[in-house]
Amino acid sequence: TASVAANSSAAAGAPRRRQTLRNMFMSVEDKLQITAAQEGAWNTFTEAMQPGRRHARLDAQDMAQLTTPERIDRMRALRAQRNAEADRRGDATKALYAALTPAQQKTFDEHAHRMQRQHGARAGHGEHHGHHHGQHHGGGTGDGPRSERPEPGRAAP
Repeated sequence: TASVAANSSAAAGAPRRRQTLRNMFMSVEDKLQITAAQEGAWNTFTEAMQPGRRHARLDAQDMAQLTTPERIDRMRALRAQRNAEADRRGDATKALYAALTPAQQKTFDEHAHRMQRQHGARAGHGEHHGHHHGQHHGGGTGDGPRSERPEPGRAAP
């Protein structure tokens, strides 16, 4: 099926992603100048940031076989898994951050912001998520409230 093909192509790119992540961590570790006392928090952080097993996805065919309440429960369970993973990563990041000096924290902030922008956009998570919300729920162009937009076929006031 299409989901099997997508998972196998994702698996094929995993070694490259892991190497890219290792290189990025090495670069940040050098810039932060992690001390021996900070090594434990750093190791916990980098381990938490490693790509884990891929969470189950909502397969359209499987979902079609479920009742609406069952679909809601399935979506909630998957969301809970993703939230738990995000919490684990967030906790590891906060623990590392607390172990850093103020100068290291400033460096970390600069690099973390850049990494979130780069990896969030690539992974389909990030700032662009939800920007087209108005277009999906109102049919508008997203350029302002309905009352300010001209009706179709009419000129703007």
